[in-house]
Amino acid sequence: MDVILLERVAKLGQMGDVVSVKQGFARNYLLPQGKALRASKANLASFEERKAQLEAQNLETKKEAEAVAAKLDGQQFVVIRSASDAGSLYGSVTNRDAAEAATAAGFTVGRKQCVLDKPIKDLGLHNMSVVLHPEVICTIVLNVARSEEEADLQASGKSIQELAAEAEAEAEFEIAELFDDLGGAANEDDDGDNLVEVPETDGTDEEAKS
Repeated sequence: MDVILLERVAKLGQMGDVVSVKQGFARNYLLPQGKALRASKANLASFEERKAQLEAQNLETKKEAEAVAAKLDGQQFVVIRSASDAGSLYGSVTNRDAAEAATAAGFTVGRKQCVLDKPIKDLGLHNMSVVLHPEVICTIVLNVARSEEEADLQASGKSIQELAAEAEAEAEFEIAELFDDLGGAANEDDDGDNLVEVPETDGTDEEAKS
């Protein structure tokens, strides 16, 4: 199906381009969202009449998107999830979760604006693209952790593997200290058991022997 693009569409073309697309893509996405029109003589004529207006609207929305992108780009949002000791999530983090986290932080971001190649299934820091306008894309970071404390540590640059290694090392150190304390207490008891009391004498036994 041939359509006229009313705005820039990634991997398809710019505003005003006539492109061929699959019917399902056109009917389910481009046409209902107002991103394109069927390529007919009437629609081509209508587009030419509206072209200046559409370009002006596009420029205005692009400027607004750029202003939001300047504040949003690089922002980090915490998403708390349950996970195994190895860092695998019990479930996954999706673009809906990202949109909700950004909205909770005061940004107006829709689910469809957040682009993920695949669902997030591990703890850690994950980059995600946010399409604010066909020509304006920024990047946010999702800090997926089991607690706010863990999120703070991840934000400081520590990976889940490093955190696990530190926790294991700390546990081993505490166990070693416990055994040292128990060993020290046992030695003190042994020293006390080996003491032999020497009876006091007044010297009379030595005199008798002589």
